[in-house]
Amino acid sequence: MEKVAKDEARVPDRGEATRMKILPVALDMFGRYGFDGTKTRMIRDAAGVNLQAIPYHFGGKEGLYLATAEYLGDRIDAHVAELRGQIRGRLEQLAAEGLAPSREEAGMLLGSILKKMAAVFVSDESAPWARFLLREQMEPTAAFQIIYGRVMKPMLEVGTRLVGTMLGEDPASEHVRLRMLALIGSMLVFRMANAAVMAQMQWSGAGPAEVERIQALAEELIADLGAKR
Repeated sequence: MEKVAKDEARVPDRGEATRMKILPVALDMFGRYGFDGTKTRMIRDAAGVNLQAIPYHFGGKEGLYLATAEYLGDRIDAHVAELRGQIRGRLEQLAAEGLAPSREEAGMLLGSILKKMAAVFVSDESAPWARFLLREQMEPTAAFQIIYGRVMKPMLEVGTRLVGTMLGEDPASEHVRLRMLALIGSMLVFRMANAAVMAQMQWSGAGPAEVERIQALAEELIADLGAKR
């Protein structure tokens, strides 16, 4: 009986394996062609699954689209959740002691966010993410609320606390929130406007050397922010 239980534990979850064959393909195709332009048969054929896989696992095209947003949130979180948790933990530790981070520490923590974003969003892995995100920015659906709640809002909340500290302003103020959005945008532009960046910088691609230059720019932006207090 024990041997049977061990053998069963080694059997992979076929349902999950099928889902994970479908979701990366769906993310790429929804990003390229949009919800209306993407047909489930296109995803099915590219993923190499059977006719009923999408309705069985996702309930249909709409369910697959929302599951794709969750999948995208998981992919981004895999890169940023640990750092976000560390920063949030540090802020909570200081708050419990009745303290706030110094401007220098706030700048260091904020810089770590921007440099992580540069490394993640300049990578080739993020290209299909950007296409999906751009469509949701232009014409938001329920998928946007998933991504915003999972990834964007938590990072913005942490970031505005740090920007507020650096500027000596209320983190909830409109000015601080605008400054945080501008900082985020200064890193996202290297993915969202990738063609223009490559043309302007005369880069053939964005490898480790280019990422280092962008991360150095992040440090300059943080230093400029601190100088404006």
